[in-house]
Amino acid sequence: MKQKAWPVRLISGGLVTLTLVGVAVAAGQQGSQSDPLVTLSYLNQQVTPAILAQVDSQLTARQSELESKLTAVKDQYVKEVEAKLSAPGGTSSGGQTATGSAVYEVVTLSAGQTLTGGAACEFLLRSGTATCVSDASPGLVDMTDGTTLASGGSLKANHLYLGTLAGRGVKASTAVTIMVRGSYTIT
Repeated sequence: MKQKAWPVRLISGGLVTLTLVGVAVAAGQQGSQSDPLVTLSYLNQQVTPAILAQVDSQLTARQSELESKLTAVKDQYVKEVEAKLSAPGGTSSGGQTATGSAVYEVVTLSAGQTLTGGAACEFLLRSGTATCVSDASPGLVDMTDGTTLASGGSLKANHLYLGTLAGRGVKASTAVTIMVRGSYTIT
């Protein structure tokens, strides 16, 4: 029986050796220089941080670009608004002077001149005498007293008047100095 066991052991040993050689060859072909085998630890420690760093740098660059564009647009808008607020924008045509501003302007009228305001124009008589000019009632709203002033009524010095509709205004009886805010024409 001992003679029969020897060939079985030899065949078994050969099969084990052949299996080990096959596994080694198969394992050697799993990763190569051109097609490497990637492990989870390599992905977590090398690839993911590199990708995140690249995305962060692109986001930072895009954010800086957008912030500079937004700043440029904001600065341009501020300049336009400041220009509109500070410019009186006066024009002249046929004896009439049309102008307007978002800030109070000091206007001097000679006796007989009429200042006609646009909607929501404000008047503040500083010196002289003047009367309300209006085609309908109420003419002007006296915002100081909380009353209304009909056409032909005398303005009080240092009272703030509001023309709620276009066409309301002030006619100078003597030379007057008046502060005006809003669009108006002088005839």
